This record gives sequence, C-alpha cells and structure tokens, in this order.
Amino acid sequence: MSGGLVISVLDLVGMRAGESAGSAIARSVDLAQHVERWGYKRYWLAEHHAIGGLACSATPVLIGHLAGATNTIRVGSGGVMLPNHAPLVVAEQFGTLDALYPGRIDLGLGRAPGGDSHTMRALRRDLHQSGEDFPELLEELRSYLGAEKPGQLVKAIPGQGSNVPITLLGSSGFSAQLAGRLGLPFAFAAHFAPEYLYAAAELYSEQFRPSEALARPYLLVAVQVIARETDAAARRLFTTSQQRFLRLIRNQPVELLPPVDSMEPLWQDWERAAVESKMSAAIVGSDRTVKAGLEKLVTDTGASEVIVVSDTYEHADRLQSYERVANVAKTIMPAPTVAMVGSHLRSRPETQEGRRLSGQTKLTS
Repeated sequence: MSGGLVISVLDLVGMRAGESAGSAIARSVDLAQHVERWGYKRYWLAEHHAIGGLACSATPVLIGHLAGATNTIRVGSGGVMLPNHAPLVVAEQFGTLDALYPGRIDLGLGRAPGGDSHTMRALRRDLHQSGEDFPELLEELRSYLGAEKPGQLVKAIPGQGSNVPITLLGSSGFSAQLAGRLGLPFAFAAHFAPEYLYAAAELYSEQFRPSEALARPYLLVAVQVIARETDAAARRLFTTSQQRFLRLIRNQPVELLPPVDSMEPLWQDWERAAVESKMSAAIVGSDRTVKAGLEKLVTDTGASEVIVVSDTYEHADRLQSYERVANVAKTIMPAPTVAMVGSHLRSRPETQEGRRLSGQTKLTS
C-alpha cells in the first residue's frame, strides 16, 4: 500500500454450519486475491486445532496454497504455536515455503496451545508445559533459519540461512518483552485480549533493543474491524462475530452464523459482559467511524501496522468490508517516528495492567 496506514489480514478460515473445509478455504483464496489488489501488506493464517468451525489447523499447508494463488502479498502464520511443534520441523516447513515463494513468507510465532488439554495430548505436547520454555524453543528455531554455525550438527534443509522473518505474537506482556529484548517485531492479539493492549505496547517499546533483524520497534495490532455504509449496518454484520465468541465461551462449535437484528435473546447478562469485554477493541461502523477508530488505535499504541480481522457470514459482505477498510487506511497518517512513539508511550501514566504484566512476566536478561 503506497502511503497511509499499513494494513494486513488475519484469517481463521471460518466455516459455515455444514460447509466443507474446502469451500471455506476457497473463500480465503478469493479474499487473499482481492486484498492483494487493494494494497494489504500481508495475509496471515492462524493455527487452531480440533475447533469445530475453523479450518486452520494445517497452517503451513494453507500458507503454501494461498501463496501459490497470489503474486506479491506476503503470506504467513498468525501464528504457528511453537510449543506444539519441533523447531526443526517448523524451520524445514518455512524454509521450504521460502524456497518456493522467495521474499514473501512470514513466520509469526505464538506460545499458546491452540486447543484444549485433550488436543495438547494428541499433539504430543507435555500437559505440564506453561510456555515458559518458549525462549529456548525460539532460540533453537532461529539457529536453524540463520547462518550455519561451525560445528552445527543438525541443519534445516531447506531453511538454513533463509532468515525467514520472524514476528512474535502475544496477548500479554511475556512475548512483548521477549520481542523487545530480541529486537523482533511484535504483534498483539487485541481481537481477543484488548485489556492488555496498552500495557503490552508499553512494555515492548521500553524493552526494545536494536538487532540485525530490526533497528526500531515495529508493533502490529490485530483488531476486529467491520466497515459498512452505516454504523447500524456494520453492527448488524458484527453479530456474526459476537455469536462466534458466545459459542466459544459455551464450548460449542464456532461456525459462522447469519447476522441477527439483536443479540439480546441469545445471551445472558454474564455472557454479554464476557463477549463485550473480549471484543471491546473492535472497530465497527461506517467509513467515518472506522477511520476515527483506526486513528485512535494508532495514536494510542504507536502501532506501525494494523492486522484486520473481519468475519462475516456472507463472503460479499466480507469483501466489501475489507475494501472499505483499504480505502480508509489510505487516508490515515502512519504512526509518528519510533523515537516519538517510545516517548509517547512512556509518558502515559503507568496502568495497573502494566504493573501487573511487568511483575508477573518479567524475563531474565
């Protein structure tokens, strides 16, 4: 995208009730081809396992499929849950993708399980893992993607020396601090953990150390956005996303459901509070409303890039929303220079969330 706010896509490959995975994936391919033309920078695919309604369990396979169906847009993971996989296998997979599509592959990494305890067991993941070994797994993975070292016994082929760009993903302060200390880009999942957004952004800025990969902090923020001709029309489409999260907290399949005129008959008071809390960062409305929301997000966080999550029941509505967001983004000034951003973030009053995250997730040097 030339000028304006840098925007990208996060896709969970949502399925409708009774729909095949192939049909949902075909819609993702079509969306990727459209957003490529509209100037989106990257198209990321999530990793979730054994969740009815989501067809994004084999993330590297999807990345290859979508990269092959597009020409210039970057395609990657948002993200690979590293504790689920052997670092060598991840390096080989993404090294192969990079060999097939040079300069277009991103490797976003998270430390969450991407499923419940039964799924973790099926993935052969240690049920006592807490994600605390994530830094060690990351270091091993980077050794397979970087230059070969003297005496290195195990190599990723393909992968060694590819230096596939890595971004750390997170919904708390742990990965924010780790990304900062390693000098890596950091992507925050405000589309489901908005309460920690500002504290994590502050921690990332404060902890950042320049590296060979990145000279200055680069913060990406994933947020739900629905754009339509009016606020009311957008809010109605947004009920599809609200129903999905409602079904998630009920431990039900999360297929895409048609929008409704009102959510009131569908949820109890505590469920409404839970859904609205987890989706409080969503930007939903007309082009004017979306512009104001995106501008505020960038100003308040210093985000260099916004990752747009837009799930609607009808594919045409989803395409229209992404196109409207692209047009709006062109009119938004990017974040200030990083030096100014860091100063701005540090000048904000320290939040209770910031103190708690800093205390609970402090990393050792």
